[in-house]
This record gives sequence, C-alpha cells and structure tokens, in this order.
Amino acid sequence: MFETVTLKLPERLHQRLINTAQATHRPLEAVILHALTVGSPPDWTDVPEEYQSDLAALDRLEDEALWQIARARKSRADMIRYDELLDKNQEHVLDESEQVELLNLRKESERFMLRKAHAASILQWRGNRVSVA
Repeated sequence: MFETVTLKLPERLHQRLINTAQATHRPLEAVILHALTVGSPPDWTDVPEEYQSDLAALDRLEDEALWQIARARKSRADMIRYDELLDKNQEHVLDESEQVELLNLRKESERFMLRKAHAASILQWRGNRVSVA
C-alpha cells in the first residue's frame, strides 16, 4: 500500500536528488524513497568553501566516474616531492618558490583526498559496496 504525500523541498536538496536520479538512471521517486529510508545524500557544505563547488559537482557523476575518483592515487613523483618539501619546511630551509610549491601541493592534496572520500561516500549512499582498503 502506498500513500501520496506532497512535500516542499529546499531547492538545493531537490536539485541534488534530481542530479542523483539522472546520474544513476533511476526515477526521481526511487531516489527520494531511498533518501527517506537511509537518509539524505552525503553533504559537502561542512568542508571549506573553496572545495564545495568541486564536491557538489560529484553529485552529477555516474557511478563509473565516481569509482575512478575514489580509486585514484597520487603519482609516486608527486608524493616524493611533497615529502621533500615537508622535510625542508621542518628544517626551515624552504626558499620562497618552494614555500609556494608546498602550499599548492598541500591544497591539491586536500582537494584530492576530499574528492576521493566524497566520491566513496556518494557511491556507498547509492548502494554500492565500498571498501576502505
């Protein structure tokens, strides 16, 4: 048995549910019922503002694209350079260009990890089995 309910949803939530329905190729009603059963999709509004639009865009991606993000790895060269700069920073021997490079690498690393975590969270919310290994 089903009951009909009329809801007034905040525009942002409605758009996120539509994005999810389109990305998963499911009817909007099915996505809304899923949200009511397990809770709303993972939120991105509690991260720093500079990353919010990037995370919000993940709502529109299909699962395969989200899996690519969730499984992505930084290159070995990037990790080695980041570690080198961190060591030099700890020893207080970074020149100005290296300080800028370290700051840029740190921001990129934060963005990278937030995207990975959010993609995995969305995949799990959509019913995929996501391991944390």
